[in-house]
Amino acid sequence: MTSHDTNHRRRVTAGDVAARAGVSISTVSKALSGKGAVRYETRQRILAAAEELGFQTNQVAASLFTGKTNTIGVITSDRFGRLTVPVLLGAIETLAEHEIALVLCDGRGDPIREQYFVDSFLRRRVDGILVTGAGEFARDGLRADLPVPVVYAMAWSRNERDTSVVPDDAEGARMATRHLLSTGREKLVYIAGPQRDDASRVRLTATREVLAERGLDLVHEPLFGEWTERWGRQAIKQVLLSGVDFDGVVCASDQVARGVTEALREADVDVPGRVGVIGFDNWDVMVEASRPPLSTIDMSLHEVGSTAAEALLAAIDTGRLEPGIRRIDCQLIPRESTAVE
Repeated sequence: MTSHDTNHRRRVTAGDVAARAGVSISTVSKALSGKGAVRYETRQRILAAAEELGFQTNQVAASLFTGKTNTIGVITSDRFGRLTVPVLLGAIETLAEHEIALVLCDGRGDPIREQYFVDSFLRRRVDGILVTGAGEFARDGLRADLPVPVVYAMAWSRNERDTSVVPDDAEGARMATRHLLSTGREKLVYIAGPQRDDASRVRLTATREVLAERGLDLVHEPLFGEWTERWGRQAIKQVLLSGVDFDGVVCASDQVARGVTEALREADVDVPGRVGVIGFDNWDVMVEASRPPLSTIDMSLHEVGSTAAEALLAAIDTGRLEPGIRRIDCQLIPRESTAVE
């Protein structure tokens, strides 16, 4: 056979597979789509025939049999930043195992813009929708009458009937506080981002719960500001100027913690000798550039994305979603900023 003949040979069809396996075309469709009752021996014979002939299923045709397009719509409000990327990578790896493609859109937290994208997804006949957020906070869910399942990751839906997957923020803060206490430090300060942010408030409550178990409380009023290094520097300078005696700082983000360690070093306060500092996020850019390297809490963002994708796949297959918020365990990552001799 010449190369010209090879390039132009007739494409193998479902009819060819049916003829080779000795069954009808409809039986081939059922066997290859997984829909409908086909005896195990017959299915194996059809699969063997398809492999021998080099039959490639057409995704468009397959969708007609299964009612699926193997496509997921994703709406994010983070512009693919620090929190969204690890979550999406976890989701993508899980979905790729099932040969599912993603259509990614930046909703920017605008309900009107999000609705436009939802309508676009439905026109594309996506099998489901994944919604991710810039951080851990409650948000309004998408409209309730959608014909496809929706799962929320990081930013969770206020609707209790929706399915959301988030890091266990509170337990992460408890781990951070217990870690400082385990190093012999008991005079703790708490510094976070904006007080309106759920993460700031949840982590503060959890920190105080652990201290209360020891009959302790923060030695300085909680300090709320921005999720920046600059705020961390400013906040710890306020603590130093107050004259309060402290030996540990619980920071609600690595950015804040890096600013804290820099300001303490500039003030000739030894970290970790005199004061231990712990962050939250395990953002490599921050923890590794800090001097000393930061102890922190890893939010398991990759697992958050993977778990959300698994929940969405299960809903697509079964037509059922498990309502409520699923919390993924965080991990303590100790480094030099809390080390003791």
